[in-house]
Amino acid sequence: MRLSVILPLCLGATLAISAAAASADKTLNEQEFDARTLGRTITYSADGDVYGMEQYLPGHKVLWSFADGDCQPGTWFENAGQICFDYGPDMALQCWKFLDTAEGLRAQYQGDEQNQPLATLTESTEPLQCNGPDVGV
Repeated sequence: MRLSVILPLCLGATLAISAAAASADKTLNEQEFDARTLGRTITYSADGDVYGMEQYLPGHKVLWSFADGDCQPGTWFENAGQICFDYGPDMALQCWKFLDTAEGLRAQYQGDEQNQPLATLTESTEPLQCNGPDVGV
């Protein structure tokens, strides 16, 4: 094969790989987020340390736990391109921009973009393990 044929083929392959990599870092909408998370329990990290875990349930329901194992039920919905979580009256509404990357989900808290985004540490289909109710109170 002549160089004049090989060079365009290599350039085309490089562009295709670059386009695939760019499309992999995609901001997820409601349907894409649901398809990506439903039935999974995802552990998120911040700067390499466990931040918390969330189990994604049918009907846009979730179960969240910081690393301490205390679980908080909630719901999620899309609002203006963000995925927002409502854990009830004791917690402020949490809105995030989720990207689907080759390394897993990446979540950037909206309203405080200076903070390091959360990154997927692990994914599982196992349910979230929550601490039981207070004993002896």
